Formats: sequence, structure tokens, C-alpha cells
Amino acid sequence: MIRLEKRPQPSRAFAVAAPLLAVLATMIFGGLLFAVLGKDPVQSIITIFWEPLFGEFAFYYRPQLLIKGAPLVLIAIGLALGFKAGIWNIGAEGQYIMGAICGAGAGLAFYPTESVFIFPLMILAGAFGGWAWAMIPAVLKVKFGTNEILVSLMLVYVADNLLASMSLGLLKNPEGFGFPGSRNLQQYASAHNSELIANSGMHLGVVTALIAVIFAYVLLARHRLGFAIRVTGEAPRAARFGGINSSRLILFCLGLSGALAGLAGMFEVSGPSGQISIEFPAGYGFTAIIVAFLGRLHPVGILLAGLLMALTYIGGDIAQSQLQLPAAAIQVFQGMLLFFLLAIDLLTNYRLRLTSGDAVKGAV
Repeated sequence: MIRLEKRPQPSRAFAVAAPLLAVLATMIFGGLLFAVLGKDPVQSIITIFWEPLFGEFAFYYRPQLLIKGAPLVLIAIGLALGFKAGIWNIGAEGQYIMGAICGAGAGLAFYPTESVFIFPLMILAGAFGGWAWAMIPAVLKVKFGTNEILVSLMLVYVADNLLASMSLGLLKNPEGFGFPGSRNLQQYASAHNSELIANSGMHLGVVTALIAVIFAYVLLARHRLGFAIRVTGEAPRAARFGGINSSRLILFCLGLSGALAGLAGMFEVSGPSGQISIEFPAGYGFTAIIVAFLGRLHPVGILLAGLLMALTYIGGDIAQSQLQLPAAAIQVFQGMLLFFLLAIDLLTNYRLRLTSGDAVKGAV
């Protein structure tokens, strides 16, 4: 029989190698999944990981790494700060959507006025939208002890319905011939998040994501607040004895993660997406959870994990087009990353023992 035995000390080897082993295991089992679907597993993996970087049309796909990676990194940074403190914001998807709605609404309110102040206002509105949506579970947890996981997750469905309502109602393009969706912000210069360098994928959202990585690193490594976040997550009782105000920490972590998710939504709707619509690119808020854990909740690790996950998005689209792989299979492939990461993390603190009766036969 097989049983789990707690290690005397966590395995540093497993802790360091876990992300790489998770990626390798995902490739192996993802290949088996593709084989079951009747596709060449080796060709499928090559298409996902090689084609976007070195394929025939890599010059087009490489900028997409920044475009798709930026919102993932921006959202994951905020989530990681909360996760480190034991505060579980699972509703970043809703905060991302609300940031997009508020940011687009602020820009469209001044259409067709051209002004340099419109885009900064959109940034503030996007951050506020995400922050306000995150403060709902934060305040409920502080005041009434509710579970922030359930509240933040349920609010995602409310945000989804608000997105549909705005696309069909308040933000609907009056010149859109009845089709749902707002005006195209890419055609409104003052509200367009354009590329800073042509054909590079570099826009203000990418710059903001890099700033967030630096900010989070300095906060966790050099600031008292970062120390409070780490202590609260690793030793809650010690944090209480040390006088750390848990209520303020909850409000800060949830508020900051909501604001960053809202910014990601605003930069997306004003740039790559261009408009509020029922088909507004969704899923970044949930995928960012995988990015946060794949990056070991470390800012630099999250940056690398965000680029890796963006690569699977782009490669997955190519695989769907060239190999006719179903979109659901690509989503399962991405989900495998988190599954295998959690499984390997278990082996950081536990080891498998093969036993026969009371006799120990071996250990892994």
C-alpha cells in the first residue's frame, strides 16, 4: 500500500524544481490527452510551445506574448500578495470585468472630445472599478466574518451579467445598427491604449505590469508591510501577538488585488479588445491564479509564469487553427499546470512510502 509521510523538513529540491516538473508533466499528460483525441502528441506540443516563438509567423506572434502576458502578470501580482497573507481572492475575474466597464465608461462619457486628460481618467476609473468590486468581499469579511472565497467568486457572475447589460444597454454604440457592444475605443484617439513601439506589443498595460512586479518585489523584500503580509500568511498567531491589524491587511490586500485586476481590464478594453461587448476577453482572472502559484507567489516568478501562460494561449490558438484541436482541450491542458503544481507541492512536505503491513519497503 502507499501512504503519505510528513517530511522532517520540507524538500528544497522539490520546492525549487516544482514549476519545471509541473510544466514537464503537463507536456507529457497533455500529449496523451491530444493522442486520445486522435492528434499527433509531439506535433501538438511543438505547435503550442515552438510555433509562437520560432515558427514561420513568429514575427506576428511574439508581440502577442506581451499583449496576453501583461494582464495575467498584473492580476497575478495582486492575487499573490493576498495569497501570501492567507487572503483568498478568487474573484479577480469579476474585478477585471468591472475595471473594463468603468474604464470604458469614463472614456465614452467624453466621446468625441479629444483631451490628454481622458486616458488618465480612464486609468483611475478602471482601478477604482476593480477596487470597489473587491471591497465588497473585503468589508463583508471584516465586518461579518464571511468567506471571501465564496463572496468574491459569486460576484464574478454578477459582473458577467453587468457586462452583458452594458453591452446591450448603457454603453451600447448608438451608431452600431443595433448590434451589442460599445463604440470601438481604438478609433477614439484619447481613449486608445496604443502601442508605444509599433508592432512590439508594448503598451501602457505592459509597462504597468512591469512596475507592479518591481513594486511587489520591493514591498515583500524591503518594507514592513511586506513583512506583515508574510508573517500573517506563515504564522497567523504570531502576527496577532505582534500587533498586526488583520482587518487592515484584509482591506489592503483585497483592495490592491482588485485595483490591479481593474487596471488589467481597462488596459485590455482600451487596447487589444477595443470595446465592451458580450464577447469581451474573459478568463484572465481565473488563469492568473495558475500564474500566481506557478510563479511561487514571487514577483519575478510570476513575470516568467505569465509569459509561459501567454505562450500556451497563443500556441493553443495556433493548435486549434492548424490541428483542429478543440478549445476545451487547450483549457484542460492549461488547467493541468495547476493540478500538477499542487501535486508536486504536496511532495515538498510529504513523501510517498510503499509499505507492506508495518514494514517499510521503500520511499520516494
